Amino acid sequence: MHIPDGYIDVTIAVLFGALSVAILSFAAHRVGRTVSESRAPLLGVVAAGIFAAQMLDWPIPGGTSAHFVGGAFAAILLGPHLGSLCVATVVTIQALVFGDGGLVVLGANIFNMAIVEVYVGYGIYRLLAPYGEFRAAFAAGWLGITAGALTAGLQLGLSSAFEYQLLTTLSIMGVGHLVLGLIEGGITAVVYRYLAEARPDLRPTADPEVGPS
Repeated sequence: MHIPDGYIDVTIAVLFGALSVAILSFAAHRVGRTVSESRAPLLGVVAAGIFAAQMLDWPIPGGTSAHFVGGAFAAILLGPHLGSLCVATVVTIQALVFGDGGLVVLGANIFNMAIVEVYVGYGIYRLLAPYGEFRAAFAAGWLGITAGALTAGLQLGLSSAFEYQLLTTLSIMGVGHLVLGLIEGGITAVVYRYLAEARPDLRPTADPEVGPS
């Protein structure tokens, strides 16, 4: 899902970059100083795990790539605001150090992976959690990454490099990630179940600091 430079118009990149800055600023304000000492190590572990997982990607039609993003997973464990900041940091480091995704379009990539997937995934998890946390985590990972792919398809389809073929880019990105997103959902659910059993104190309901604030 990392979009390279040149694939979306500069105006689109600037627009989504500005949106990312605004939303991340809001997230940072909401998080404030609420990260407890017990949660700080978890933040580092989640960020490191997502960073490693995102390095394993493969190309799909449309000029982008598919891989485990971990946005919903971060949101479930850290809360949506801190989870968004966590994934945004990972995406930024990957672009600056490893060239995974362009610098001009960094804001757009952050919007897709660190904002859309995180907040959509978290919303789905909270909606479905009363019916089973494991199933909710699966749906959050699956539909969260699909939502992020659709916004990437929107950005591509509104750009001249793809001749404004919006329906084509939305179809490729949406359908591709709807299928491949099953893997993301599965990984999210399995890892969440393992952590919930090994460390029940890390479950979202165990610490009010990770809930919506």
